[in-house]
Amino acid sequence: IIYFFDFKIILGKNGVPVAENFRLEQSTVADTIQVGQVRVRTLYLSVDPYMRCRMNEDTGSDYLLPWQLSEVADGGGIGVVEESKHDNLAKGDFVTSFSWPWQTVAILDGSLLQKLVPQLVNGRLSYFLGAAGITGLTALLGIREKGHVAAGANQTMVVSGAAGACGSLAGQIGRLEGCSRVVGIAGTDEKCSILVQEMGFDAAINYKKGNVSEQLRELCPGGVDVYFDNVGGDISDTVISQMNQNSHIILCGQISQYNKDVPYPPPLPPDIEKIQKERNITRERFLVLNYTDKQEASVLQLCQWIQEGKLKVRETVVEGLANIGAAFQSMMNGGNIGKQIVSVSK
Repeated sequence: IIYFFDFKIILGKNGVPVAENFRLEQSTVADTIQVGQVRVRTLYLSVDPYMRCRMNEDTGSDYLLPWQLSEVADGGGIGVVEESKHDNLAKGDFVTSFSWPWQTVAILDGSLLQKLVPQLVNGRLSYFLGAAGITGLTALLGIREKGHVAAGANQTMVVSGAAGACGSLAGQIGRLEGCSRVVGIAGTDEKCSILVQEMGFDAAINYKKGNVSEQLRELCPGGVDVYFDNVGGDISDTVISQMNQNSHIILCGQISQYNKDVPYPPPLPPDIEKIQKERNITRERFLVLNYTDKQEASVLQLCQWIQEGKLKVRETVVEGLANIGAAFQSMMNGGNIGKQIVSVSK
């Protein structure tokens, strides 16, 4: 017997996802597996902002397929092999996939799984869904490919959504790559405190308090050279207005716009677009999947930083598959600090 989530499509492209959009059901899995397959027990699942796009028939992306009504949802996951008929996988191996079904037990094609080495992350397997996985890769490759960070160039980086899974890593990586000043923007005093005291940000702004533009001007007196954009909307407009000539926007996400029927990336307001063009600010869509040739070396770099304590990792963990819908809703509302993880079994 297995338990899995059965997804119900949200009506309309402007809807806000809630836990009730997911349904928990009980079903069965085959008793036998075929050659090339493995039976796995799910340990951890990831919920991420991009999944909101999969709730529409038109995801707005050519690399994401929509979740289908009354079919099992999927995303990043980690599990342990319990039975194998795949030559390269054995019972007890830890494996991961970007298309892991939201089930407690599953039969998967072994060729689509990646074997994990727990020692690379000091035994913290869930890190492979975050800091040592696609999230960390997005932060590192985004900065290297689109940020144009140069050690000794006295660059200031601003990160929005800075206490989230990607933002909390991006600020630290910006520093490691050579930025002289890193400022985060988050939504609570607790998050801002963690960014500064735990993750090495120079300063953090609670966008729900005070005037963000004034605080940004005070904290970045020389302007902004690199902007790691996770949120879009008014916050991004404010940051862009204070960016320097020939500066760079790393367009990672636009979570403030995901519940609206707008193209991606969302167009900038005319006055902000004028600033972007006049100051020659780059703002190019970034997709980490386009850099597969650099991923292996980048993961090893992330793991090395984790082992050395140079990259601090935060997770918000929810226990039980039955709570994955609530975890998704909370993450979309900023309820997480660091990576949102669902622990399915031990």
